[in-house]
Amino acid sequence: VLLPALAQRLCPPQGAEPSEELRLGLVQLLGLLLQRCGASMAPYLGDIARVLQATLLDHYAEVRRESCRCAAACARAMPEHFHMQSESLIKPLMQTISHQHYRVRVDVIQATGAVIQFGNGKSVDDVLSHLAQRLFDEIPKVRHAVTTVIGEWLLHLRDRYSYFHKLIPLLLGSFTDEIPENAKLAWTYWEEIGLQWEKENEDDLKDKMDFSVSPSHYPKGETRPGLGCRELVSRNLSKILPGLCHDMTDWVESTRVKASQLLYTLLLHAEDHITQHMELLLRTLYQACSDEGSEVVKNSVKAAELIGTFVSPKVSLKLITPAFEQTPKASCVMVLAAVIRGSPKEILQPHVSQLGNTLSQAGVCQRSEEVFYMEQLLYCVQALIEVCQEDCREISLQLMKVLVTIMAIPSSQDLKEKVEKTMSSLAEVQQMESFHCLYKQHIIQLLEWVSVSCEGWSCYSSEVLQFEVIATHSGPVIGEALDDFILVLKTCLQPNKDPQMRLKLFTVLSQLLQKASETINSQGLFPSYLETVIKDILAPNLQWHAGRTAAAIRATAVLCLWALIHCEMLSPKEILKVKDELMPQVIASMDEDSKITRLMACRIVDVFLKVCGRQFDADKFKNTYTEVLKRLDDASCDVRLAAAHTLANWFKCLKDSDVKSSMEGHVEFLYQELLVHLDDPDENLQKAVLEVLKEGSILYPDLLVREIEGAVQKHQTPVYCNQLLHHIQSAKESA
Repeated sequence: VLLPALAQRLCPPQGAEPSEELRLGLVQLLGLLLQRCGASMAPYLGDIARVLQATLLDHYAEVRRESCRCAAACARAMPEHFHMQSESLIKPLMQTISHQHYRVRVDVIQATGAVIQFGNGKSVDDVLSHLAQRLFDEIPKVRHAVTTVIGEWLLHLRDRYSYFHKLIPLLLGSFTDEIPENAKLAWTYWEEIGLQWEKENEDDLKDKMDFSVSPSHYPKGETRPGLGCRELVSRNLSKILPGLCHDMTDWVESTRVKASQLLYTLLLHAEDHITQHMELLLRTLYQACSDEGSEVVKNSVKAAELIGTFVSPKVSLKLITPAFEQTPKASCVMVLAAVIRGSPKEILQPHVSQLGNTLSQAGVCQRSEEVFYMEQLLYCVQALIEVCQEDCREISLQLMKVLVTIMAIPSSQDLKEKVEKTMSSLAEVQQMESFHCLYKQHIIQLLEWVSVSCEGWSCYSSEVLQFEVIATHSGPVIGEALDDFILVLKTCLQPNKDPQMRLKLFTVLSQLLQKASETINSQGLFPSYLETVIKDILAPNLQWHAGRTAAAIRATAVLCLWALIHCEMLSPKEILKVKDELMPQVIASMDEDSKITRLMACRIVDVFLKVCGRQFDADKFKNTYTEVLKRLDDASCDVRLAAAHTLANWFKCLKDSDVKSSMEGHVEFLYQELLVHLDDPDENLQKAVLEVLKEGSILYPDLLVREIEGAVQKHQTPVYCNQLLHHIQSAKESA
């Protein structure tokens, strides 16, 4: 009588009890009946199922919760009969599993576990996707309930062997739960499941149990799972992996993160059984390592390290290196670096040479100037050094080529510092003091490597940047390879070569000359190459050509010439040899647009006058002072002062010259122009011009006096004129 009455009050279409409290009381009454009567309620199972189908979808949350408890109690009370009605409860349970109240979700999950465990096991397929979704629930208790249900099914479900490949991923997915209690629960269940499976399959596992050997190399910080757990994963991996790899590329980031975490756990269990799935795994990891989410990339890299740990390099490298022969991506390099990091040293050693050759191929290390790609390439080299240690000696040159290439790309200072640190590590594993020793060991080979194609270099050639790194970063070592270094400069700095490329190389040469004793002249050998540098490199590039780039080239050539003079490598003897060739170009450079070029040109002319000015003929004296005098009107104060200093030396040279008598007219003109500059607004220039005139007064003092008197009559400032007259008078008296 009671159950039909309950059905009438709670089941549609008759059931229309409006009061929530009454509906809750009626469901509680049903629960009490199931608790007290148990299996004797079997004849009324159909009515109970109809009631629960309705109440599981009740608008009142407490009614739903109580209905879940009733469903679980019913399943446990009459398991022999319950399977006939269990399927009818699955649909309402799954409609309630995403209820907004987390307590309802927990009760639904627990009820689902009991309904399927004691009912029809075929319903597992209908609920798996819903349970998997609850593993992403933000409430830890909900995830805890899912873990408990899956664990119980794997232990006690009658047809569990048929569903291992579907249930195992859900349980292992809880290993990485952010709540330690949930992760620990999953581990506890998994260990128990593994032990149970071992006992059930003891005959199949006898040999492995008796003769199993622990791997000598195992990931740090990880505990090796039991044999049963490992075998369960290995035997089901082929069914699990395709779906998991698909999830690794899902459009929802949380799904990709969860899948990448699970992949690591599965590979840790599968160990060397990974080998037969390598192609699928590598394709997936290449894509996952390009993911925008850092967590996905991090987990994928950890998974790739396990490939190095458990799969023979003979197999893994055979599958990875073909990807480099096509168009290598940053993700491919990232996976290779991870595989190397995970590999044992002794197993990787026979393949070190192959790895070095692969990485140093132009198609790999010069494929892209993208900073991210180069960073991954650097991590690959670091992994090789870290794992192989002293075995890297045999690929030291190849690794240096890679590191030079990485340093050559335009990038942040941070990346360059990382490269330098890696070079130091490479030197350290070879018992060398510093990376300069590496350059010392390989400098000739490195220069030959980059200069093979130097005839065809342009500003876009990566070899130009590599050459710059070798020249500037090797420090004093470049001074030991001047034959190759100067030959490259001579070949590439001809006027018919690419202007931008020449400008780049001249800048490199200028940098080296500024610290010549620490770089190209570290061995004191550079002076023997001076004639080649000046006649074949500098002189042709000092000739005037139209265009801004050509002007910049002339500027750097002038700077290089000044650096040679300033560091005293270009001795007076050498200057005498090259003066006829260089003097016209340097004088012409005083009219350049660049202030620094004009300044350096003035200083160079000044030095040339000191060294060999007394040997000038009349035409050279005339050409020199004419151009220098123009610089007294220069926009730059520094250039004007340098020009004044040069004119003072011009007078000194003329005083002792054989052509002094033929230069009187030019000296007179020079006196006139210099007196005008005594009225310059810049007081420093006034003083400098005064010193020039004092120096020049020795030549023709009477002529200068007449010019001074004429200047005073034209109302020029008399102060400096009087000082000059006094100086001339004193000089006469002394004479």
